[in-house]
Amino acid sequence: MGVIKDSFTKIREQCKELILTDKQIEEIMRRVIKEINRGLSKETHAEADVKCFITYVQDLPNGKEKGKFLALDLGGTNFRVLLIHLKDENDFEMLSKIYAIPQSIMLGSGTQLFDHIAECLANFMKEHSVYEERLPLGFTFSFPLTQLGLTKGILARWTKGFNCSGVVGEDVVQLLKDAIARRGDVNIAVMAILNDSTGTLMSCAHSNRDCKIGVIIGTGSNACYVERVENCDLFDGPKSGPNIKQHVMINTEWGAFGDDGALDFVRTEYDREIDQHSINPGRQLQEKMISGMYMGELARLAIVRFTKAGLLFGGVGSDILFKRGQFFTKYVSEIESDKPGTYYNCREVLEELGLEHATDEDCANVRYICECVSSRAAHLVSAGIAALINKMDEPSVTVGVDGSVYRFHPKFHDLMVQKIRQFVKPHISFDLMLSEDGSGRGAALVAAVACREAQ
Repeated sequence: MGVIKDSFTKIREQCKELILTDKQIEEIMRRVIKEINRGLSKETHAEADVKCFITYVQDLPNGKEKGKFLALDLGGTNFRVLLIHLKDENDFEMLSKIYAIPQSIMLGSGTQLFDHIAECLANFMKEHSVYEERLPLGFTFSFPLTQLGLTKGILARWTKGFNCSGVVGEDVVQLLKDAIARRGDVNIAVMAILNDSTGTLMSCAHSNRDCKIGVIIGTGSNACYVERVENCDLFDGPKSGPNIKQHVMINTEWGAFGDDGALDFVRTEYDREIDQHSINPGRQLQEKMISGMYMGELARLAIVRFTKAGLLFGGVGSDILFKRGQFFTKYVSEIESDKPGTYYNCREVLEELGLEHATDEDCANVRYICECVSSRAAHLVSAGIAALINKMDEPSVTVGVDGSVYRFHPKFHDLMVQKIRQFVKPHISFDLMLSEDGSGRGAALVAAVACREAQ
């Protein structure tokens, strides 16, 4: 019993570095706001990590948007094409199809990528008998963009495993238009380019007018929020006067928070190892502490460390456990879904990893490690959201949230609500709302609002 107790105590002791104290969260909030203000300011934008790109989306849906719209959602290893028919406020039809992007295209040329997308768009329009129609399209492009207008966005850098040549520094809307023109067979009007966090906000705002923040916690992590135009130095357009809109959505690109060392005081050896072995060392450091692309690997690194120290599995690991990337983020959610004191999912996961010899104590320890990693992620996101809510200082704010980690992790929502409540000013009420398909329906709504404004 002494050894079991000892391993249990030692693992908890060594996992303390994965637990954020309230004091640390307050400091993170302070640093997030400082960095957001640097991104908004003309003087400091160039060197700011949190770029706070202006989206030029200034109108929220009002429920009167009608018609057929296409949406293109590119943000990971798959992309989706959607056809959305808005009928009235709560009545819409949505058809969609997922297309794969082969690794060869993810690492090939930009021309190959956009030709592939244009071909899939044309095939989709044929399948759904809208091949002959002229349709407005909203383009969700979930990579860091410098937007120069609603339909002009320059790729700042690739993330999430993409590295297509000839795209960084180029207008991706133009690249898409060029690919469509090369085909010459479909008639599509690209009405807007947006980020998935903006789409999430728009999708929620369609049914909830209080929605002022959109957050993604999936393969990546990002947030956008509604800011006063007067606070946006880089906004290209009139900022005051009759009929001038007072607000604009800001795409923070907060995944890059900490790239200047602002998170070093809470980063661990696991975070440093993940960063060293990533495709973009030194970049997107907050994202690497939060998102689904890294959460499973963070847990694996801790499990490996404790196994090698003889504190787990009797010091005997497995080839799969010791292989990078083999402890998937979905395992974290599955393990934490077990009822207290039961280890059904945990045993199933450990068996898949070749760890059939795990004891109940091992299962309890593995679960604890997973809880530390996922709670830290939830608390980091909550620090950012609470900081934004306090900055906006509206009496009531709805936060639209999407992404696989938020959707599928059994405790993420509750951990966030609890922590945000703790740090939001007492007079502000807030709620978190699961976005129904922000990057799809949200993109169509941005296109629909753009069409509405153009009339």
